[in-house]
Amino acid sequence: MTQRTLHVSAAAASHVGAHNGGADTPFATISRQRAPRFPTVPAAPAVAQPGDTILVHEGVYREQVSPALGGLNEFNRITYTVADGEHAVIKGSEVVTDWRPLEIDGKPVPGVWHVSVPNALFGNFNPFAKPLRGDWLERPNDWTMSLGEVYLDGTSMYEAPSVDAVIAAEPRTFGYGPDWVSVTEPIDDPSKTIWQWHAQVGEGANSATEIWANFHDVNPNEHLTEINVRETCFYPERTGVNYLTVRGFEMAQAACGWAPPTGDQKGLLGTHWSKGWIIENNDIHDAFCSGISLGKDCSTGDNEASRFGRKPGYQIQQEVVFRAIRNGWSKETVGGHIVRGNHIHDCGQNGIVGHMGCAFSLIEDNHIHNIATKHEFFGHEIGGIKFHAAIDTIICHNHIHDCALGTWLDWEMQGTRITRNIYHDNWRDFMIEVTSGPCLIDNNVFGSFYSLDNVAQGTAFVHNLFCGTAQPRPVLNRSTPYHLPHSTAVAGYACVYGGDDRFYQNMFVGGPEFSKVTHRGTAYADGVPTSEAEYMARVHVNDPGDVEMFEQVPQPMYINGNAYLRGGDGTVAPSFAGEQTKYVAPAGAVARQVRSVAAREPVGVEGIRDAIAQAAQSQARITTEPDGSVWLDLDADDALLSLPTIVIDSELLGTPRIVTEPFVNPDGTALAVDTDLTGAARSATPMPGPVESLTTGHNHIRLA
Repeated sequence: MTQRTLHVSAAAASHVGAHNGGADTPFATISRQRAPRFPTVPAAPAVAQPGDTILVHEGVYREQVSPALGGLNEFNRITYTVADGEHAVIKGSEVVTDWRPLEIDGKPVPGVWHVSVPNALFGNFNPFAKPLRGDWLERPNDWTMSLGEVYLDGTSMYEAPSVDAVIAAEPRTFGYGPDWVSVTEPIDDPSKTIWQWHAQVGEGANSATEIWANFHDVNPNEHLTEINVRETCFYPERTGVNYLTVRGFEMAQAACGWAPPTGDQKGLLGTHWSKGWIIENNDIHDAFCSGISLGKDCSTGDNEASRFGRKPGYQIQQEVVFRAIRNGWSKETVGGHIVRGNHIHDCGQNGIVGHMGCAFSLIEDNHIHNIATKHEFFGHEIGGIKFHAAIDTIICHNHIHDCALGTWLDWEMQGTRITRNIYHDNWRDFMIEVTSGPCLIDNNVFGSFYSLDNVAQGTAFVHNLFCGTAQPRPVLNRSTPYHLPHSTAVAGYACVYGGDDRFYQNMFVGGPEFSKVTHRGTAYADGVPTSEAEYMARVHVNDPGDVEMFEQVPQPMYINGNAYLRGGDGTVAPSFAGEQTKYVAPAGAVARQVRSVAAREPVGVEGIRDAIAQAAQSQARITTEPDGSVWLDLDADDALLSLPTIVIDSELLGTPRIVTEPFVNPDGTALAVDTDLTGAARSATPMPGPVESLTTGHNHIRLA
């Protein structure tokens, strides 16, 4: 097959003569959708064939790239890439000028400007006319946001419910978060929230969208002022556009909407229910909701719970899974993507999102931060990474920080492995929900105050560092699917009874907890069975019976070889009483009390800030330097270094009770946790926690 290189240059619009994609006669736009300013200039994907490379040169491309064709297989891909040493930006926005100071009754309103934007600019998609809606979207619930956005010098402003609110520009100090956390999430920098705007959309293509914005002491006509006008930056119009590579771009400022697992999951960059994409080394930012989407399309349902209200979202999601299977969801048709080396930041809902379409994928070496930290809206689908049904997917060596929630894995996490990731300075680090395993979580650093929401079963936690508090919770009112091994075929359904977890050779750091919600360490499991045989004996004491027998007995927990360290308040993480081998640090001097903790009441925001400050005195803590580097500081004694341990492997991890699929690699071969977070080989008696190379005394180890 002939392989060609087709050149694209933003400067080609000024060229006179042919534009055939040659190095001297490049196309002016990337997409077959012509840029409005250059309607007669041909574009690359209109002629790209499997094996071709679309080489994009320096410039800003304000267009929505919709590839028409995909590759044939791994060896005959279509590749979109930026020329070496050049910088190409795809933007979903347009520059807006001609802002005018607002006057009311002939008097100027300080700082407030107005612009009238012809609706023709938006075509058939006007973000300012599109409400933010969808399943599991909860707040704000007193007014309806749009998908519109105003950017001043690249920074997004805040939408306001009225012109009066824009004029007042009151700072916002607290955002929206989940009810079960019990603490309202603070906005890190309230001073940014006073930059507000409001829009009203006129009827008809010949009318206009009126926008008012409070720019304070800035003249927007003297700065780069943009509004988003396109739903995506790079997204096929149809499904099944397979085997594309997208490499080296900056993509920003797209008006993609709320992306629940029951909706049409569009992202700023998305695969649209395709197979075999490679998305690498891109800078993805300022997606209104999701940066990269590997998720489902609308053919299996689009927000039917919130649109019709006849069934709960949970029931709709079950139907979505079966519709997808009937429509051909399988390892051979969908998923199997590689997302690596990307910088993903400043998105409203997710860095990476996916339901089912994320299965059989590799997510590695990405830097993800500032996700959902504007706190403009909240729903139960927010995370740096938010996946459903990520079957046999590996999430490896990502750096995730300063997010409302670092990673949220939901439904059908079967054969999934989360390994060698670094989490810190998130409001919460990690959540796994309503899935029955096997899921392996190993060699990760969970460095934030709130480490884990464990709302699942059949999960193995091996060689992790938990610096914060955690919540274990069963879910007995919802059953979710599990699959035949390494397949999308549904084998059955199960509620989450809690437990059937493995905690081997982790480190837990002591300190304060959220009252009645979270715990440090593993002592919360005291009294549960420690083997399946013991569990079954307890269950069948209640014979004869059925499901109620299993609801009355906690599932077994497999806990051994863990290290329990001092927190900044001098307390040691509590350990499981039935643990045969463990390290328990000596208690230290009690530091100042975190407010409200002694009374076992919710700690509140100030208490959390106190706890974070205390964490600097913990036996193990994560620190960041001004240059952005991330370090593990850990004080080790001889007892910790001499803890008798073994290499954790498939044989020891066994098989979760519900799914009856062993802990193995995605190809079915046996696995061993024989390397650490840095990739270094483990010894035959490995160190607990994520790093092998510990020495007696103070350890200062660079992680990222």
